[in-house]
Amino acid sequence: MSPRSVLPPPPPPVEIRAWPDRDALLADRSFLLGGLVKAHIGPGRLGLLWLWGVVAAVGWSFIGTAFITFEESFDAVSAIAGVVMLAMGAAALIPAVVLLVVGLRRDAAVRRLLTQWGELDPDPARDAGLRLPGLSLVWLLTSFVLGALGLYACVVVPAGAVRGHDTYGLMALIMGLGFLAWTVGLVGVFKAFWHRRWILRTLTGTAAPVPLAQQGGGAHR
Repeated sequence: MSPRSVLPPPPPPVEIRAWPDRDALLADRSFLLGGLVKAHIGPGRLGLLWLWGVVAAVGWSFIGTAFITFEESFDAVSAIAGVVMLAMGAAALIPAVVLLVVGLRRDAAVRRLLTQWGELDPDPARDAGLRLPGLSLVWLLTSFVLGALGLYACVVVPAGAVRGHDTYGLMALIMGLGFLAWTVGLVGVFKAFWHRRWILRTLTGTAAPVPLAQQGGGAHR
């Protein structure tokens, strides 16, 4: 399953399952979990998250620059330039925020499916391949650094602002960029920790396997 493909359905109810044997059930489960893990913390998802953050940052940079222009200049040319920069900033920021929200909703759906398929029947041997420790570490470290920088820009930089030298527009620009960085970093850290918790719970085999005699319908790839 490609990360860009339609998400698979949840496991069918017990009364309509019809896997011929447990090996077939586990094969379907492993196949779907592998695709879902890539859809959640694959390299493409990290790149896409950062791309949305960069586009949003570019949009806010235009908006912040417009605020500075309005604050420091009062002539008609500056006003027109500020309005143009506001429009350009909104054109970049609004779609990026919408796409970020859509991505977060998709991530929530992927996590539900990971939980449901992971609890279907324990299979520690196959599930070991879903750990992806290196990729999880990349998510965690890069997101932590980005979030820390964003928090610094939101809190420390404004606290050290000099009255009469650092304008409100400049502080709004820096704090907005910091907030975006903190938000993207927080999302990445959460996903890395969630994956770690999920894989530990999955590998412990806490889900009780359903006897095949009670299964009456099929799995769908």
